[in-house]
Formats: sequence, C-alpha cells, structure tokens
Amino acid sequence: MWKSMLSILIFVSFLFAKNNNIEKIGDIVQILIPTVGYGTTLYLDDKEGQKQFYKSFFSTFGTTHLLKRTVRKQRPNNGNDQSFPSGHTSASFQGATFIHKRYGFKYSVPAYLGAVFVGWSRVYAQKHYTSDVLAGAIIGSSFSYYFTNSYKYKQIDIKPIVYNSKNNKYNLYGMKITW
Repeated sequence: MWKSMLSILIFVSFLFAKNNNIEKIGDIVQILIPTVGYGTTLYLDDKEGQKQFYKSFFSTFGTTHLLKRTVRKQRPNNGNDQSFPSGHTSASFQGATFIHKRYGFKYSVPAYLGAVFVGWSRVYAQKHYTSDVLAGAIIGSSFSYYFTNSYKYKQIDIKPIVYNSKNNKYNLYGMKITW
C-alpha cells in the first residue's frame, strides 16, 4: 500500500507541476484516500474492516452534510452558504485515520500528507476558512477513530516447550504452534 500511495502522490505532484491547478488535485486526492482505504479491505478480504469503513464513512458523510445545511456559513469566495465544515477534508481525514487505525501508522503517513494537502487546497482555493477545514478533519478522524479497530494479521507463533515429569525421570521437549 505504501508504494501505491507514494506513486499516487508523485503522480499528483506531476499534475501540480504541469497544470498548477491545486483545487482539482485536492478534489482527486480527497476521493483517492478513502478509496485506497476501502480498496485495502477488499484486497485483504477484510470483511470486518469493510463494515468499520462503512460506519465511519457514512457517519462522516451524514454529519458533515447535516452541519453544512444547518450552520449555513458563507464561503470565503461567496460561492454559497455551505462552507462549514469542509466535506473534502472530512472525507480525506476519514480515509487517512481509517488506514491508520486499521492497518497501522506507517501505512497512513502518505494518506495523512494527502489529507493535509486537501485541507490546504480548500483554503488556497478560497472554498473554506481554516476553521472549516479543521472541523472537517476532526469529524472525519473522530468517526474513523471511534468505529475502527486494528486488523488482526494472520501470524504463526512458534514457541519451544519443555515438560518435566513429576518425579523428574523424563523430560519432554516440543513446540507449541498457534495461528
């Protein structure tokens, strides 16, 4: 997963250098991060992870859009009144935190970097205020943190064992194998 996320970030950097269109790159990355998280559950046939992803994703989506329609905060560019919270940022941080909680921090570093970029791109494009982006990050991260448990990797554990008889006339040696 690390290599694929790194490849994607390099590709996104290439797009940025060529087109200098930060907002569009942020749009792509905010979809990409949760897609990689969910795609990993499919690749690993992680049914429990899929359920946890659904819970965190739809809770994030529902809360974000409920707040947008009730708070009705004007965007910095005066585009509309759905600035708070940032949906792009909530989605990207939901995906990054899901990857972190489910599969470990080392796999989530590129996702967190991408999520930070998404938040920055929304402020840069004058679609959101910094407070909108921070709220989106908190919402997305919180639901993934709450609903997601660590993935139980299938590991084999081999331990030596020694059994002494009661009268010490013989010893048995062996191995205990668990999986």
